[in-house]
Amino acid sequence: MHPFRKAVESGDIDAVTALLAEDVVFTSPVAFKPYPGKAITAAILRAVFRVFEDFTYVREIANPDGRDHAFVFTATVAGKKLQGCDFLHFDDEGRIDEFTVMVRPLSAAQALAEAMGARFEQISREAAGQ
Repeated sequence: MHPFRKAVESGDIDAVTALLAEDVVFTSPVAFKPYPGKAITAAILRAVFRVFEDFTYVREIANPDGRDHAFVFTATVAGKKLQGCDFLHFDDEGRIDEFTVMVRPLSAAQALAEAMGARFEQISREAAGQ
């Protein structure tokens, strides 16, 4: 099992954060602009850990060189079942430097946007170290 998947499935946000490159770029399924940097990405992921219920990875797809992975998952947000995928790219040191998430269906994406939007002020403070 990939270390990222193991960390997520065990709920170890510190291990997930340790896998992030300082210059990681997080692309959200519900926000237009990407979020650059380890601090904001880690804060977003901590919030996602609180928002998602019944989170389960159902498939892992890897490029033979090990630099690109897709982790397909299911979860529930505000009573809406969703399917999603974490697309990760790893740098030369084995750290995640690109983290893109996609989810479906639209009703679940909207529920996710609402849940995360309600927490975004806290996420921003956490990323700023306040």
